[in-house]
Amino acid sequence: MPKVLISDKMDPKAAQIFRERGVEVDEITGKTPDELKAIIGHYDGLAIRSSTKVTKEILEHATNLKVVGRAGIGVDNVDIPAASARGVVVMNTPFGNSITTAEHAVALMFALARQLPEADASTQAGKWEKNRFMGVELTAKTLGLIGAGNIGSIVADRARGLKMKVVAFDPFLTPERAMEIGVEKVDLDQLLARADFITLHTPLTDQTRNILSADALTKTKKGVRIINCARGGLIDEAALKAGLDSGHIAGAALDVFVEEPAKASPLFNTPNFISTPHLGASTTEAQVNVAIQVAEQMADFLMSGGVTNALNMPSLSAEEAPKLKPYMALAEKLGGLVGQLATGAISGIAVETEGAAAALNNKPITSAVLAGFLGTQTATVNMVNAPVLARERGMEVREIRTEREGDYHTLLRVTVRTADGERSVAGTLVGAASPRLVELFGIAVEADLVGPMLYVVNEDAPGFIGRLGTLLGEAGVNIGTFHLGRRAAGGEAVLLLSVDEPVSAALLAQVKALPGVRTAMGLSF
Repeated sequence: MPKVLISDKMDPKAAQIFRERGVEVDEITGKTPDELKAIIGHYDGLAIRSSTKVTKEILEHATNLKVVGRAGIGVDNVDIPAASARGVVVMNTPFGNSITTAEHAVALMFALARQLPEADASTQAGKWEKNRFMGVELTAKTLGLIGAGNIGSIVADRARGLKMKVVAFDPFLTPERAMEIGVEKVDLDQLLARADFITLHTPLTDQTRNILSADALTKTKKGVRIINCARGGLIDEAALKAGLDSGHIAGAALDVFVEEPAKASPLFNTPNFISTPHLGASTTEAQVNVAIQVAEQMADFLMSGGVTNALNMPSLSAEEAPKLKPYMALAEKLGGLVGQLATGAISGIAVETEGAAAALNNKPITSAVLAGFLGTQTATVNMVNAPVLARERGMEVREIRTEREGDYHTLLRVTVRTADGERSVAGTLVGAASPRLVELFGIAVEADLVGPMLYVVNEDAPGFIGRLGTLLGEAGVNIGTFHLGRRAAGGEAVLLLSVDEPVSAALLAQVKALPGVRTAMGLSF
C-alpha cells in the first residue's frame, strides 16, 4: 500500500480522500528540515502547502519518494530540477484557488480606487474627512494584465464586467486566446504606457523577476495603481516605494513580498499603500478545494498511474492510464532493446506511432521509450527524469505520428541516430495488451521481449541453427522460444532466442566463434 506524508496543515478532507482511495497517510506537520530528512525515506508521496521546503537535501533522503503534491499554485518551495533528476513527479493544483486569488486582486483594485483602508481608519478615529478621500471610478479605465493565464483570464472577465478596457502582456498568449477572453494583446512597454491599473498574474522565474523594475516603473502612466497577488519578487519594492513617494504612482496594493513573512517592509506606512498577508488563496472554499484536488491527483498517480497538473512530466489522466499502459510497456521494451543493440554515441532518437497508436497521447509513450533506452546506461532513470537526462546528453528527441495503418493495426517504431547511421526497431500489441517485436534493424522478426535473450546476427547458411543449438545444449542452456528473420535467402539473418538464464561471457565468446556469426550479444528485459 502506498504511503503519503502530509507535512503542512491541510483540510482534513485530504487525508480522508487518501484513505478512501487505498493510500496510507500520516499527518505530521511543523517538522524542521532535519526532522523531515529523518522520516521522508518511508514515504511514496509528500503533500505540502507553502511551509515545507522540498530542497535537494530533503530529496536525497527521500529514497522511496515518487510524487510531491503542492496544494496550491506556486512551487517556489520545491526544487523541481532536483526532483526531476531523482525521478520524482511534482504536481500542483493550479485551478483550486484561481477564483479566490482573482477576486482578491479585484478587491484590492477597488480598495485602491476608493482608498478604503485609509478612509476606514480615519472614520473610526472619529474624523469625517469626506473631502480627503477623493477616489476614481473603474469604469472606462484601462487594466493592464501582466500574465493572462488561468487567474489573469478570470480577472479580465471580472474587469470587463466592470466596463474596463483590458490589455495584456503574456508571451504565451495567442491572438485567438486573447480574442476569446476579450483582451488586447500588447507588448510590455505598451501596457506600461496605457494602463491606469496594473495587476500581475505570472509565476516568478528568471524571466519575470523584477518585471516591474525601476526602469519599467518610470515608463508607467502617471497616476497608475499597481496590484500584485502573484509572487513577491515581480516588483522592485524599493523602486515602487520611490514611485509612491514621488506621486508618480498613485497607489499600490501587495499581497506578496520578496521576503515573507513581511514584518518590516520599507513600504509599510507609505501613503496610498495597501498590504495583506498573502491572502490570495485564503478563503474557506479555496482551502478545501486545493486539499481535495492534491489528494485526488496524488492518489490517482500512486494507485493507477494517472498524472494530472504535473510540472515535470506529461499529463496522463486516470482514464488514459489503463489504455496507455500496454503501449508504454512496449515503448520501454523497444527503448531498452535499441539501447542494448545500438553502438557508439547516440545523437538523436525518433519515436514514431502508426495507426491506432497515433491517436493516443504520445508524450508518455516517448518518455517511456527514453526511460527504456537510458535505463541501459543508468539504474536511476524513470519516465520523469528520462527527458531531462536525454537533454543533458544533447540528444534530439522527435515524435512522429502516422495515422494511416500499415501492415499492423497499431505500430510503434523507435529509431536512433548514430555515427554509423540510423538503427530502428518496431513493435506492436497482440490482443491489445501483449508487446511484440516485429522489426529489428530493417529485418522482419516476431518475438516476445521477455527475460534474458540471446541476439545473433549471422550469414544465412545451412547447418548454422543446428550448430548453435548443440553449443547451447552442451552448455546446459535451455531455449524457451526461437525467433528467426532474414533479409533474403542466403543473406543476413537475425536470431532472437529467449533462454532460461543469462548467457555467460565465456559461452557468448564461443557463439561469436561459430562460422558465419557477425554479432552475438546477451539481452535482458
